Amino acid sequence: MDISTSFPSTCEIASSDVTILEGHTSEVFACAWSPTGSLLASGSGDSTARIWTISDGPCSATTQSGPSKSLVLKHFKGRTNEKSKDVTTLDWNAEGTLLATGSYDGHARIWTRDGELKNTLTKHKGPIFSLKWNKKGDSLLSGSVDKTAIVWDVRSGEWKQQFEYHSAAPTLDVDWRNNVSFATCSTDSMIYVCKIGERAPIKIFSGHQGEVNAIKWDPTGSLLASCSDDFTAKIWSLKQDKCLHDLREHTKEIYTIKWSPTGQGTNNPNQQLLLASASFDSTVKLWDVEQGVMLSSLNGHKEPVYSVAFSPSGEFLASGSFDKCIHIWSVKDGRLVKTYTGSGGIFEVCWNKEGDKVAACFSNSTVCVLDIRM
Repeated sequence: MDISTSFPSTCEIASSDVTILEGHTSEVFACAWSPTGSLLASGSGDSTARIWTISDGPCSATTQSGPSKSLVLKHFKGRTNEKSKDVTTLDWNAEGTLLATGSYDGHARIWTRDGELKNTLTKHKGPIFSLKWNKKGDSLLSGSVDKTAIVWDVRSGEWKQQFEYHSAAPTLDVDWRNNVSFATCSTDSMIYVCKIGERAPIKIFSGHQGEVNAIKWDPTGSLLASCSDDFTAKIWSLKQDKCLHDLREHTKEIYTIKWSPTGQGTNNPNQQLLLASASFDSTVKLWDVEQGVMLSSLNGHKEPVYSVAFSPSGEFLASGSFDKCIHIWSVKDGRLVKTYTGSGGIFEVCWNKEGDKVAACFSNSTVCVLDIRM
């Protein structure tokens, strides 16, 4: 079904349900809620990450003005030299006790939730674009423009293994399959499945005809989704070389993908597993991954969509675009149910663990928290 935006029941989120967090001085590329509490991390081109304390319950009755309460995680000492210190990516560990940040200077850093720098991980020779904790929390995985991925021992701060399979191309994304194996993708259109201790990939997926922008394992670690500049998303299984499904409905590059928190291995086991894809064609598409067919096309944005995120229940999907809009969609029928227009392009959206707040980070150096009470 094709979903248009002209729904009378669409509700513009009231400014009283919005908290604007001010403090960053350049665009904010990444944001992530702590998995355990009310902390929100953001990473910016101003060479800092921030950890904001967001009170539970409704947002303040008025939009906050002036500097908001946050811990500032500085990625330089003294004066910063422009782009080298951009904070490009960040990830909380499963306990919400440590935050990892990746920077344009090629360093990964580990911070406590109190904003104290615990460790600086230095081996990459180029910007880090992707950084992920494993579930156990003893290893950190980083992917860099230097064409490599590195697994770090978090306790010692030393690197365990460097993987150099993408011969001549930046690593764009990395994702753990379990505590010891993971996948990497690159501008070279290849995907490698790697395992700690193994000197060669345990699986190679080739089939994309353009840069592979993002990869994500499903909740059970059995299927890998990928998306590319070739306008396609693909679903892969370790049991075969060729992709299981070739998802071809987008008309421009696909920037990112997300699995729904539904089906086997999730808190919502009785619901169907879905994949969402966000594209430069301004649409978000929802896919039935068993059949490999599109369930709905969510057509409400007017510019490229950079980020999508499912609510913890799997009922709603948030999308953020360079048209400055955050849209909240009903997954069941593809309806646009809530929308908010900010004052900058949106790089990332994410839900808190209760599913009642959506955070978004913007090109105009702000971070927003929206109250989503359905």
